[in-house]
Amino acid sequence: MKIPYCKQLCFAAVALVSAISVHAQEKVLNLYSARHYQTDDQLYSNFTKQTGIKINRIEADDNQLLTRLKTEGKNSPADVILMVDAARLWRAQIDGLFQPVKSSVLNSRIPANLRGKDDGKGAEWFGFSTRARIIVYDKATVKPEDVSTYESLADPKNSGKVCTRSGSHPYMLSMIGAMIERNGEQATEDWAKGVVANFARPPRGGDTDQIKGVASGECRVALANSYYYVRMLRSTKPEDKEAMSKVGFIWPNQKTSGAHINISGGGVAKNAPNRDSAVKFLEYLASDEAQAYFANGNNEWPAVASASVKNPTLDSLGKFKMENISIATIGKNQIAAQKILDRVGYK
Repeated sequence: MKIPYCKQLCFAAVALVSAISVHAQEKVLNLYSARHYQTDDQLYSNFTKQTGIKINRIEADDNQLLTRLKTEGKNSPADVILMVDAARLWRAQIDGLFQPVKSSVLNSRIPANLRGKDDGKGAEWFGFSTRARIIVYDKATVKPEDVSTYESLADPKNSGKVCTRSGSHPYMLSMIGAMIERNGEQATEDWAKGVVANFARPPRGGDTDQIKGVASGECRVALANSYYYVRMLRSTKPEDKEAMSKVGFIWPNQKTSGAHINISGGGVAKNAPNRDSAVKFLEYLASDEAQAYFANGNNEWPAVASASVKNPTLDSLGKFKMENISIATIGKNQIAAQKILDRVGYK
């Protein structure tokens, strides 16, 4: 039987409304993440189980994500952006990629120094885990007291002993940004010049490479993020066990400013199509359960003080004094840090 044209339109309209209704009922979250840790899979799946919100995840390094977000502009589907360094969070904020979030949950659980600046409309990003920049040294040839501070890496007595990753890497830029805030630009430039003079070899590789460089004798002292050190301590590979038997670590600047702290954090994307889901996700990341994943899965410390940590290897590092400098301020100093590195030839 032929259906009259008007009824065809009615049926089409009903079908369209039904499709829109089904789509509206489907809760989704588009996550752009620079975190590339397998242990985060369970973190995300638990959020979906608790909320029914499906996560569509895009993973890339910080620079790639920033480029993609700027290219997509207002048409970006991103709801939440996760970055693994204060320098990149600051860059995303300066580029206008976040929107402010006012949340009593986030404000009560994430310390003020681990949040972006709040001008009354809410912070644009929040830190969810922390890691320290430690000094790794060769136990056979180096006295701990000779490398007990970041400043000591520039001391002439450590000539030919130091290896680091690129000075322009975000981890290094953030540490140097903290030094600028603490010691001033001139003193920091003098320090950078001294470190360059003490290089055992040109900067290269990641933090794991720096630890292995000390173990192999390529250099005698190096900088690395704490979670890389713990990751190698937890490794069951014979070569990693042998390497870690040769090195020790130091919490730097314990008699003065404390060890440099960096963060992994994120915020709601500027043009988030699913803003409510995005805020729920950030609040979930501040929960005790999610915070435990950061600590136990990737050997980071929770940003929330009440979160329980069940990571014996991480605990074995002991307590230490942390620097108390705003992460937002460290980010702000990135431009000055890069200029210093360029002037002294710290590649």
